[in-house]
Amino acid sequence: MQNGMEQAMRAYAKSSAHRSPREQEAEVFRRAVVALRNSRSGNPVVQVRALADNSRLWTTVIDLMRDPENGLPEPLRASIVSVGMAVQREMQRDAPDFDFLIGVNEDIAAGLSGQG
Repeated sequence: MQNGMEQAMRAYAKSSAHRSPREQEAEVFRRAVVALRNSRSGNPVVQVRALADNSRLWTTVIDLMRDPENGLPEPLRASIVSVGMAVQREMQRDAPDFDFLIGVNEDIAAGLSGQG
């Protein structure tokens, strides 16, 4: 088991070395999109998990944008925080708009990948 884990870690490190940090960040948002899409099946456990993961993602993003050491321009950081707060509010609704959540994550992923 340990050998398999070590091989997986080496493979991940090797593949990550070929992608920019921005592309790696975009991949996190794309994974959240996949989870949100899969949660549309109506299975409550799958939905709760996808929403919780997306919430953790956006909580992290908001925290990073509020960090005074963050080198991004202040107006951009404020805009990202504003988007993050809208996402968080939507996820707290009784019936979140999955199209909205997916769309925001797709837009962020595209922007990080230089496609937006």
